[in-house]
Amino acid sequence: MSYQTAAARLRRMIQAAAIACIAGAVCASAVGVAAKPPQQTVAADDSFDGIYRRGSQMNANLKTLTARFTETTTSSLLTRPLVAHGTVAVQRPSRVVLKYEEPEERIVLIDGDHLTVSWPGRRIKQVTNVASAQRRVQKYFVDSTSAELRSNFEIDGQKANDRPGTYCLTMVPKRKQIREGLTRLELWLDQTSLLLSAMRMTFPNGDTKLMVLSDVISNAPLDPAIFRIEAP
Repeated sequence: MSYQTAAARLRRMIQAAAIACIAGAVCASAVGVAAKPPQQTVAADDSFDGIYRRGSQMNANLKTLTARFTETTTSSLLTRPLVAHGTVAVQRPSRVVLKYEEPEERIVLIDGDHLTVSWPGRRIKQVTNVASAQRRVQKYFVDSTSAELRSNFEIDGQKANDRPGTYCLTMVPKRKQIREGLTRLELWLDQTSLLLSAMRMTFPNGDTKLMVLSDVISNAPLDPAIFRIEAP
């Protein structure tokens, strides 16, 4: 295996871990992330305190989430964006599975501190310990208060023009430790449910991942088998 091939595979694994960790945290906890209010006077529910307070109340009752997703990847290594489709399921506190259906079947599973990436068609299965990544996501995205979020990120938020009925939140890390894995996170939250509608991650090398959710269902019973990966 060439150095370039190994480096590309390592980068894909790192990005897969980041996507799974952040997607799992954000999909089921984005309602706890809020934007600072625009400069003009807004209705109480659209203010920072209103969104954060309302989101925290709704977040406390969220146990599971399922959705379909469309993921668009841009990279200097690609001649055109790569579009993938699949499903995501989240079971709090620490399980998330992304099942890619096309262009190639692939499963990305976070279960506790372990990331499993499986390509059934290639009979490949890789398991990685992501405990440190999980702790960082929990610390910086899930357990942070509004003040702590502002101390870790430059946060801008407003009603989205490109996705009607959503808030658009842009989070730019201030800390070097976060910037090493993620340079920009954009979230679109449904204005009514405050659940995630779309998410775009920008990585240090300039690659981006845009994940758009549809058919979002919260608190539906989940079959434990959805979080199992068969041996290749």
